[in-house]
Amino acid sequence: MLMSSGYARLLLVSVLVGVPVSLAAFGFVSLEHELQHWVWETLPQQLDYAEAPWWWPLPALLLAGLLVAPVITKLPGHGGHVPVQGLGGPPTPPIAVPSVVLAALAGLPLGVVLGPEAPLMAMGSGLALLSVSRAKRAANPRVGPMLGAAGSTAAISTIFGSPIVAAVMMIEAAGLGGPQLTLLLLPCLLSAGVGALVFTGFGNWTGLSIGALSLSGVPKALTPDAGDFLWGIPTAVLIAVVLVAGQTLGHRVAGLTSRHTAVRTVACAVLVGICIAAYALTTGRSPEEAALSGQITLGTLASDPQAWPIGALIALVVFKGLGWGIALGSLRGGPIFPAILIGAALGIACGALPGYGTAAGLATGLAASGAAVTRLPLTSTVLAAVLLGSQSVPETPLIIVASVTAFVTAELLRRTPAPAATAPAAATAAGGHPDTT
Repeated sequence: MLMSSGYARLLLVSVLVGVPVSLAAFGFVSLEHELQHWVWETLPQQLDYAEAPWWWPLPALLLAGLLVAPVITKLPGHGGHVPVQGLGGPPTPPIAVPSVVLAALAGLPLGVVLGPEAPLMAMGSGLALLSVSRAKRAANPRVGPMLGAAGSTAAISTIFGSPIVAAVMMIEAAGLGGPQLTLLLLPCLLSAGVGALVFTGFGNWTGLSIGALSLSGVPKALTPDAGDFLWGIPTAVLIAVVLVAGQTLGHRVAGLTSRHTAVRTVACAVLVGICIAAYALTTGRSPEEAALSGQITLGTLASDPQAWPIGALIALVVFKGLGWGIALGSLRGGPIFPAILIGAALGIACGALPGYGTAAGLATGLAASGAAVTRLPLTSTVLAAVLLGSQSVPETPLIIVASVTAFVTAELLRRTPAPAATAPAAATAAGGHPDTT
């Protein structure tokens, strides 16, 4: 199949589709970032507040709930899948894309504790499918899922800080081996490269920011010693326990919001706002730190961890964790970005233990949180290495151990097998059926 003319055309389409999908994704994340900046910084300053006051999340999240609820209940696609279900499932049909975009833009800038990665993947998948007619997709069942996966990869090519992370995610999520893995990898890798080029070019040309997950500065890392592993392994276990507890809460909330969806969605949004306001009241810090997806707060935390008292870090883990768990089962967005911030905060807090260290705690937190939530330990290892940059080299053994430890711990706590395929194209490309759970 690799040498067939049909597959060659698929690779060409993947390159061509990557451009408009990436442009749409760039516009989406730029608009989301600008709206977020206006809601949490510009508007409070216009009202003579130096920063958002502690009560700011209450009306903001109430508005988010009121805007998102009708999208979920009335529009085709219901705003995308419930975040606690992960990033898997079949390709998003084009008719569902408007509701996905509306739900994300209505909720994420207002402080919903979720990330942009799931809406981006759904949007990229749906837009990519527009390039192939329904008749052609029906004639070759493999084409739609593979093209959908390529579109998803193009859309998230730089939101994780590197197109390589997106490609590795698709490889690991596919759960395939041998030639079939290559068939899926090539269109995804091409789309990721084109997407990264478009994101970089338009970012430099327009001066707009996309709020990608990146760290401008990190603590200087040393070669891990016995103390780092002595504390790093239980820290990874603790992070996995906390994040699986948040996901468990999300599943409970999802069950509640499956009935009387509109009213309960608004109620859950208000509860998220209460969690964020409680963080601000408890710590005296800005509620913005506990709201939103966490990219900005993660960069601030990593660049100057000493500015965060242990109590503030614990409060961030508790209150953002509760808000994240509620949002997972009721609102719309991605589950990964807030989880990474929660894991990083908990890792840095544990870094104060004797014989450990801030750099080792941060590395443990980044790797462990990603593995526990995504159930993709290799992707989480690569993501942690990309975020830490040159400082990841001495920390690589600790990153690997933390990722594997958190993954195993989370799987034991769930006592359910990891899905065989979570990439949109995985099962169908293999001749099976995509995971819809």
